[in-house]
Amino acid sequence: MRDVIYLDRMEQAETLLKPQRVEVLRQLAAPRSCTEVAEVLDQTPQRVHYHVKQLVKAGLATQVAERKVRGVHEGLYQAVARSYWLSPRLVGRIGSRDELALGHLVDLAEQVQADVAALDRNAELPSVGVSGEIRVRPEDRQRFLAELQTTLQDLFTRYGGAEGDAFRIALACYPKGDNR
Repeated sequence: MRDVIYLDRMEQAETLLKPQRVEVLRQLAAPRSCTEVAEVLDQTPQRVHYHVKQLVKAGLATQVAERKVRGVHEGLYQAVARSYWLSPRLVGRIGSRDELALGHLVDLAEQVQADVAALDRNAELPSVGVSGEIRVRPEDRQRFLAELQTTLQDLFTRYGGAEGDAFRIALACYPKGDNR
């Protein structure tokens, strides 16, 4: 089972975004039969089987084994990931592509999600995540943003042409929601 699957196809999103299927998928965190899931969710095995088949068809679950119960072959199914990320691209970009627009941050976050989802979780991967809060007076905002851009551009210039491992840097700077 993978940690994350990045969903960028509408068919996958439509399959996943049904509350009953999400519940079925949660039950498939460990291999289970449709009958076992049906008992937990107080559903009929046929109804659960329908949802499981849709999840399998969309690549969100897979049959991992089969067993014989009272002469009948019964499949055991499991979710293919622990988490599912939906691409904002499924909705589409509306409006400005300005680097200072909040929509640009959504695009950036999507790129980070896609990149992280594609990484090999079994490898020893050097990475760093930094989060903090900086308070800037309204009259200093433009100067702060310009200085931040210049500082990062200096790093890109200094290390951009060097040989070695490639790292992507994504920095998000946005107003804090409660503005306290």
